[in-house]
Amino acid sequence: MQNAGLDVQQRINPNLVELARRKKMPLVATGDVHYLRREDALPHEALLCIQSGDSLKNPNRWRFDSDQFWFKTPEEMALDFVGHEDAMRRTLEIAERCGVEIDMSRILLPSFPTPEGRDAFEYLVSLCEAGLQRRYEKVTPELDERLRYELKTIREMGFADYFLIVWDFIAFARRDGVGVGPGRGSAAGSLVAYCLDITDIDPIRYDLLFERFLNPGRKSMPDIDIDFSSRAASA
Repeated sequence: MQNAGLDVQQRINPNLVELARRKKMPLVATGDVHYLRREDALPHEALLCIQSGDSLKNPNRWRFDSDQFWFKTPEEMALDFVGHEDAMRRTLEIAERCGVEIDMSRILLPSFPTPEGRDAFEYLVSLCEAGLQRRYEKVTPELDERLRYELKTIREMGFADYFLIVWDFIAFARRDGVGVGPGRGSAAGSLVAYCLDITDIDPIRYDLLFERFLNPGRKSMPDIDIDFSSRAASA
């Protein structure tokens, strides 16, 4: 059963109580929460107008029937469910059985499924080396040195899988006829991204700095800005 201020919910709740009694099933009390505080009701109504393309000036706009959709305290919930203390206790039992701890000190990335179970970094290196040959008519020592430097940084920071994941979905988009932008932001300074066809801007030609994109002194996730067309190419 739910404590929403909607008239329909108030009509449903007694039926839910009776159904639980007949089926001998436990009843749980819940809150229909759409915003944090009661005073957030009006901003929420403005958001509904934005969502529906309407205006607060329209008296017939879509709106909630009450301002009772905030995150209520236990005391406020108890007032909504007078006579249903057992349902309130079961809600607390469920809440106490739920818990999650996220270690924010680590970056958690999925592993990329490489062919034949190859090491992710080794696979990334092979893709980049092939891309370097494809992108440049002549691979100079300077190009090779820059690529090795970037790959070393990526390995040390643990982002090989990240680059493979981005390479994979961009390659899929290109195969599927979805337009992909040439790249923007600091990722355009990465030769690895250029060799993987993640970006289409030559960072060597335009003297772009890789360190603006990825720097061991700044422990943060890479941020590759990608633009996709909203429409696939016609078959």
